[in-house]
Amino acid sequence: MRVIAGRFRGRQLVSFNAGHVRPTTDRVKESIFNKLQNDIPGGRVLDLFSGTGNLAIEALSRGAGEVVAVEVNGKSLTIIRENLEKLGIKGEIRVVGDDALKYVRRYKGLPFDVILVDPPFTEKMADEVLEALSGKIAAGGDLVKPETTIVIESSKHETVRDEYAALERFDHRDYGDKIVSYFRKKGM
Repeated sequence: MRVIAGRFRGRQLVSFNAGHVRPTTDRVKESIFNKLQNDIPGGRVLDLFSGTGNLAIEALSRGAGEVVAVEVNGKSLTIIRENLEKLGIKGEIRVVGDDALKYVRRYKGLPFDVILVDPPFTEKMADEVLEALSGKIAAGGDLVKPETTIVIESSKHETVRDEYAALERFDHRDYGDKIVSYFRKKGM
């Protein structure tokens, strides 16, 4: 795993042995960040199910103003912290050790410009996560702005609808076994 572009371009992330983690491939990561190129610089980025911190670090490298990485798994938290230390950016990404769905439901604070979501494929959680995000938005939660982009990676075998109560999919890309879907608040 490496950082593709920006401040840490070409830097390798730590090697790890963790069967519970399936990092986003460079090809998919590059495609996602190319699509988000106007949203990242100076923006607030939330990385849910952060895993290795791969996407959070890429966002910071490309100029995000603030990055929050949420991960509950202890081994993954260790990998994230090792990556931040390796790059010398320990204090630049806020790492939250919490369940992503609980974090979303409890969140109070400034809205994010980009929300990156990569739930474990083995759990088939994509639909549940989108329901939780949509529910928070529909309830008037302060998680998103009207123009916030939510990017979710899912297995091609998972359910991801085109619409949720407060969200609508405006694009998606197929990468074989993985689908990347882009959502915004309805009516935007």
